[in-house]
Amino acid sequence: MTESVAAEWNYDDFVAGTSPLPSPNLAWNSYGKGIESIGVDGKPEPAEIPDPAPNQLLIRIDAVGLCFSDVKLITQGGDHPKLYGRDLATEPTRLGHEATVTVVEVGSDLASDYHPGQRLAIQPDIHVDGRSSAYGYTIPGGLIQYHLIGPEVLDADDGAYVIDVADQIGYAAAALSEPWACVEASYTQRRRLEPKVGGTMWIVGTPGDEAVYDASRGLDAPATIIVSDLSESNRAMVDRLRNPKSTVIEENDLTPEAVAEISVRLTGEDGFDDLVVLGSTSASLVTELAKVIGFRGTMALVGTEPLDGDASVDVGRIHYHYTAYVGTSGSDIAAAWGEARNRADVKPGGVIVVVGAGGPMGQMHLQRAIEKADGPATIIGVDLDDVRLAAASALLKPMAAERGRELIMFNPGGDNDAVAELVKEKTGGRGADDVVVSVPIGPVMGTSAKLLADDGMLVAFAGVPNGTMAPLDLSSVYLGNTQFTGTSGSSIDDQAAVLNQAVEGSLSPERALAAVGGIGAGQDGVRALLEGHYAGKVVIFPQLEGLALTGIDKLAESHPDIAAVLGPDNSWTNEAERVLFETYHS
Repeated sequence: MTESVAAEWNYDDFVAGTSPLPSPNLAWNSYGKGIESIGVDGKPEPAEIPDPAPNQLLIRIDAVGLCFSDVKLITQGGDHPKLYGRDLATEPTRLGHEATVTVVEVGSDLASDYHPGQRLAIQPDIHVDGRSSAYGYTIPGGLIQYHLIGPEVLDADDGAYVIDVADQIGYAAAALSEPWACVEASYTQRRRLEPKVGGTMWIVGTPGDEAVYDASRGLDAPATIIVSDLSESNRAMVDRLRNPKSTVIEENDLTPEAVAEISVRLTGEDGFDDLVVLGSTSASLVTELAKVIGFRGTMALVGTEPLDGDASVDVGRIHYHYTAYVGTSGSDIAAAWGEARNRADVKPGGVIVVVGAGGPMGQMHLQRAIEKADGPATIIGVDLDDVRLAAASALLKPMAAERGRELIMFNPGGDNDAVAELVKEKTGGRGADDVVVSVPIGPVMGTSAKLLADDGMLVAFAGVPNGTMAPLDLSSVYLGNTQFTGTSGSSIDDQAAVLNQAVEGSLSPERALAAVGGIGAGQDGVRALLEGHYAGKVVIFPQLEGLALTGIDKLAESHPDIAAVLGPDNSWTNEAERVLFETYHS
């Protein structure tokens, strides 16, 4: 780059959105499965920059975070569930759902709502007529320099899926607001914790159980109640408390083998909105009943004796379908339900364990626990990768020390009991208050759940597919008030909350950044993600050319001017971003 070219380019003009449009406009389109399907011959390809229609915006992509969800699309191609069998060879898509943009041109119909230079973050979890139509999947995403967005983003089910970005938030921080929103969403209540009004409830008793149950609320909600093997007094209780207009169906002499057939016969493929299990000690029966919980359905377990073993539970459905397991050891069934017994956020002053802590999302959970004002006192990060643990430790331990939190980074190696021993030592044998699992392996989730104390919460953060089974001690739900929760994606409100926290200074999204690259590094960024090269997040700046994919530490070594304006422990800053853009702008 010559000095004369550099003098013609002005960062403030760029921020304002008044820089000249590039020629060509480069894009990384995806044509099928495999990394080699991104771009053409390993390079981005030219794309037109059309004028916006009246209902469209021409946007400049300022930064794009890469996510392991992108890897899923690369490995699955058109078979990815959000692509609905699309033939990418003839109708390509484009990765890049963690995007922040600047408005360049505004269609005439949108002039009252948007203006050139306006900065926006895109919320990718877009729904049109109730169907997922996500940006970066169904809608081609942000691995491009400029493109158009219209009603598919700006006029969908929840209106416009874009959020204003304050000037003081950097491009990387704004792009990372989306994965941070997913982290924040995992600590908000997504489960339904009351019986569904107008729904279908199955109340399953235990032959020979003479305990007398009651319900202070809830049994009047369903339109249909199925009852199985209830004592006379409990059958009478149902008749007394149910809605008089509801239908009651008897299905007695229940066996585990009969559960699936009853569910299909009475609900089709939907499953039951609510299941209430009274006094059972059969893990095999509870396992089969768990399989027929409907979307956002609940299972309320009520009893005083433990099950005769672990139940096998679909942890993918906890994550994607928000199935809820609630319980009580008392006689009031309704005590199992409600948010008072089923918290969603971490326990103040408690002990949290993050499994998979060395990865980008695991690090973000650690950082949230450290930065949260009323967060846990002790934070244990577990990973099998020493390099990643060291990187996370270097970045986060000073922050933890500054806030008076104890951060322990631990590699158990091949010792399956080592984590449990560490937790036992740190809690006096009580167990962890919260466990977050960002490793998409069912048995790991099952093992991690055994670390929990009474009233503990397991967050199944990793997106394991539906059908991923894990052994879970569901006795602990009603005897110890254990909670299992999980989330998939985030909402506009979640992302807006993250951006607000960034403005307030209570969250630093950019601290998760580990590597950067220009438009030419798109394919390399996805490859690095797939191969786990970086402990933190990878961000591509499409407006930069000649910037190879580079770790922040290596960038600091090669660019002393950038190193001089990095934050503590090589953390990213707005000043470093400005110098980077002034060095590599296209």
